[in-house]
Amino acid sequence: MATEIWAVETLYPGWGQRFMVRRELARVKSPYQDIAIFEADTHGRVMLLDGVVQITEADEFVYQEMIAHVPLIAHGAAARVLIIGAGDGGVLRRVLQHRNVERAVMVEIDGEVIRLAQEFMPGIAGEAWRDPRAEVIIGDGIDYVRRAPDGAFDVIIVDSTDPIGVGEVLFTDAFYENAARVLSGRGLIVNQCGVPFMQAEELRTTSARRARFFPHVTAYLAAVPTYVGGFMTLGFAAKAPGLDRLAVEEIRTRAERAGILGTTRYWTPEVHAASFQLPPYIAECLPR
Repeated sequence: MATEIWAVETLYPGWGQRFMVRRELARVKSPYQDIAIFEADTHGRVMLLDGVVQITEADEFVYQEMIAHVPLIAHGAAARVLIIGAGDGGVLRRVLQHRNVERAVMVEIDGEVIRLAQEFMPGIAGEAWRDPRAEVIIGDGIDYVRRAPDGAFDVIIVDSTDPIGVGEVLFTDAFYENAARVLSGRGLIVNQCGVPFMQAEELRTTSARRARFFPHVTAYLAAVPTYVGGFMTLGFAAKAPGLDRLAVEEIRTRAERAGILGTTRYWTPEVHAASFQLPPYIAECLPR
């Protein structure tokens, strides 16, 4: 009888999840982190960074659609998009689905994440790597934002690990200050802020920092099964008011114009509007 092999996530010391491993595909120690990819019975191929689940083939569409479509539709006319992190290419793919996007720059610090995703999880990004509007840079997103000209982008999407290790510098005052500078007049930034049931301080701290540089700060929700602990929050900070309060019909009109209506498995105009309605235990983490 074959021995069962389980991969156990290490995000929380006292609580977690495990996956039955059908086969291990890759295990690499890059200059920045430990990367593992395996095939699970239930979730298809799974990528771990430093023992923490980053993406699975089974539910990646939830997170990718919400972190990409919500800010682009909220802006309404985003032509220039900066993506920081997101080395699997899934965010890049969703951003490029929008007809109005003329340029999408993706800056990922760890080239091994990109290489392994392209080799073992090619369906995540699809043809995005070859889209002429895409510019993929292996480099430091912090440095890129610091050097970028004023008003260079309409939307910034930060798809990073939690604020520990390689992802820590993406949650600092200096980063948000520079992000506000390089965004255009109606620009906005979104970034993952963890699962508040287990990581409330992450949402509380990063929201307070964003509020120092953006006049309109909130968060919205996505229910991603493999991000255990309930709702995942995505921080939303905008220069212009009202971008988080669009009517469903306006969202639908913008989505149809962008060419994404009917292409999604989680995002819809109704889900978009409802995602900004926060339960009190989450809303209390935002600046008042």
